[in-house]
Amino acid sequence: MENTENSANEIIGLSAAEVQARVQAGQVNGDLSIKTKSVGRILFSNIFTYFNIVFVIIAIILAIFTGFDRDGMGNYGFMILVVFNSLVGIVQELNAKRTMDKLSLISAPKVTVVRDGAETAIKLEEIVLDDVMVLSAGCQICADAVVVSGEMDVNESLITGEPDAILKHPGDEIMSGSFVVSGKANAKVAHVGMDNFAMKISAGAKYFKKPTSEIKISLGKIIRIMSYVIVPLGVALFCVKYFVQPGALNAFKLNSTVETTMGSLVGMIPSGLVALSSTVFCLSVIRLAKHKTLAQDMYCVETLARVDVLCLDKTGTITEGAMEIQEIKTALPDDEFRQILKNMMTALVDDNATACAIRDYVADLTATAEADAIVPFSSARKWSGAHIGGKSYVMGAPEFVFRGQGEQVAAMTSGMAEKGLRVLAVASSDAPFNGQELPEGLVPAGMIFIADKIRKEAPDTLRFFKEQGVTVKIISGDNPVTVRAVAQRAGLEDCDNIIDMSTLETEQEIMDAADKYTIFGRVLPDQKLILVKALKAAGHTVAMTGDGVNDVLALKESDCSVAMASGSDAAKNVSSLVLLDSNFASMPKVVAEGRRSINNLERSASLFLVKTAYNLLIAILFLIVPAVLPFAPKHLTLLGGVTIGIPSTILALEPNKERVSGRFLPKVLMTTVPGVLTVMLGIISIVITTQCILTDLTVDQQQCLYFLATVFAGYLYVFKTCWPFNALHVVLFVFVIGLLVLCWLIPWPFIQTFFGLYRGGITWPMWQTLMIVWAIMIPLFFALWFVDKKYNKKWQNRLGDFLDKKRFRDFRNRAKA
Repeated sequence: MENTENSANEIIGLSAAEVQARVQAGQVNGDLSIKTKSVGRILFSNIFTYFNIVFVIIAIILAIFTGFDRDGMGNYGFMILVVFNSLVGIVQELNAKRTMDKLSLISAPKVTVVRDGAETAIKLEEIVLDDVMVLSAGCQICADAVVVSGEMDVNESLITGEPDAILKHPGDEIMSGSFVVSGKANAKVAHVGMDNFAMKISAGAKYFKKPTSEIKISLGKIIRIMSYVIVPLGVALFCVKYFVQPGALNAFKLNSTVETTMGSLVGMIPSGLVALSSTVFCLSVIRLAKHKTLAQDMYCVETLARVDVLCLDKTGTITEGAMEIQEIKTALPDDEFRQILKNMMTALVDDNATACAIRDYVADLTATAEADAIVPFSSARKWSGAHIGGKSYVMGAPEFVFRGQGEQVAAMTSGMAEKGLRVLAVASSDAPFNGQELPEGLVPAGMIFIADKIRKEAPDTLRFFKEQGVTVKIISGDNPVTVRAVAQRAGLEDCDNIIDMSTLETEQEIMDAADKYTIFGRVLPDQKLILVKALKAAGHTVAMTGDGVNDVLALKESDCSVAMASGSDAAKNVSSLVLLDSNFASMPKVVAEGRRSINNLERSASLFLVKTAYNLLIAILFLIVPAVLPFAPKHLTLLGGVTIGIPSTILALEPNKERVSGRFLPKVLMTTVPGVLTVMLGIISIVITTQCILTDLTVDQQQCLYFLATVFAGYLYVFKTCWPFNALHVVLFVFVIGLLVLCWLIPWPFIQTFFGLYRGGITWPMWQTLMIVWAIMIPLFFALWFVDKKYNKKWQNRLGDFLDKKRFRDFRNRAKA
């Protein structure tokens, strides 16, 4: 039986024995800090990816059958991508972890409790059930508790979203995560550990959320599909070439068959695209860091660029979380009234948002008189006062300053509340204060109208999102009328479309309201979650900003979550983006980065998928054709470098402010068609030539023809990707052609051996074959390009229907109808 009070109501708290008993019973707070991803988990998730494992297996097979000598070294060029891609992911995630660990705001590492009648400072995790905490201004409440003595004003904005301090009396409950604004009280701990209100909400966000990045999902689909294809196709290709087609068996030894089969498999995997996307988004993360924005997920900039609904909290996004004076009305000269305010605020020690706003308003003045008596502000009285120069001055809520004068007060404040203005009355009296009672004979001296301070950049930011077709919704715990007034001042449109969420009773009513209204007031944490779910269910891509524990569930559920660095640890750890300066103005920069990344990656991705598609088709073709496989892995290293790697990297880093349109995978796949068909025409032409006309060519000569036909088609596709040309594109196009010519012509044995370049002379019949094939390729490619430009969007939509299961069902139903 704990002993927290003696007969004289003196707080004595728990005894050492009682504390020990609770610790043994597990009734102790424990370490509640929210953990970031561990280093081991970061390393594991980036090293043991699917395509890394596949490439390592291919490398092992190549090492067993072909060795790792000078001639075969070039076959392992693809392993550079494995190392590079893993390093990019590891470095980016470790950077985010380090920043988040530094940001962890443990504002109350120690808490003062009463034990054995004495005040003792203990660590946060050492709090036990029934401990009595000593709380004063500036303290963070570390556990749910009940006030047992004293009074204090508590800011619960991180929990409830309500910005105003709430006066707590003995018997009132207080919640963990809140802050004491003023006053002093003792509170008995009611919950510890995961039973605390804040931790229960945070625990609701501890579930795995599927990635919302369309690019990441699309790459995953491609890799997953290829994983089903490459193993059986690779086995079939090897068996056919080694056992079924004796012509090929006579020409190649076992290791040659393995080498070319592995080359076909390597060509089917768009590993460079995974590396490129990681690089592009990693560079975006670095750029955003310069704008004081931390991206915890590399792909979140893409998601934000696709967002069409943005849910904002009022405090910290549109407003600064501070107040400012909008207007004054006084019968006195303005200078005299301002001087009275200066003298009062110099004397008073109040440190709430209202007091700070008035101090800022008169900061240019100097106090001319000192107070001989003051009455500090109290949430119970709703006013403060000072006796200066023989007069008593009172400042506070009009209905409390002028008690019994309801009609006159209503007349003075009429219409101001609807404008979102907080009204303060200033009155004077010749009578002195009677303790903490109002003096008699108060006469109105003036009225002060205060409002939330709008961020300077908020109107421009809201205008930006409107121009980009993004619907902005304000979700707040405040009175909807107050929120509407703030939104109007910030320039948000459709501000009259408001709803008080406390009037909605069922989940269905909340879901129905999600799309109808612009401003949602008095919103509870679970209602925020339902609103986000409803918007997503309606087909929207939803971004959510927030800073409190009450925002955690909605942040986790949204497609892209944005937290303020000044907010709670829980909000920051579940968010995709953290605004390190808590400045909403960074959002347009994030959107711009996302656009650059998406648009450039769509253009560059098609280069990689052309290679994937034609290697897949070549493998299927050569299951039928009794001819040597065209490529060893080392051939693809140079081929991929000059027609894919270098062009895609340069193009992916270009500035690009175009609006994102279309779906990534259908758009990219349809764009690859001209390149794939042109390559296949070249390959088939070479097959026919070598099987029917130039039948005496060696294996090296045949592979030389395949290589030059494919690289020519690759350059045609690079030309299309660079169109329209600018100075950079011209230099890039000339450079990749010149690089291949240099590697081919300059007698550097190591380079030619590494890339498997044909070192014999190209005969005149071979040149004739190549020129005929190239001459056919050019008009075919440009004809396909023309058709692609004309019908691309139509085909994109149809392909999208087939790729998306839900949309496929709709497509099938429409076809039946």
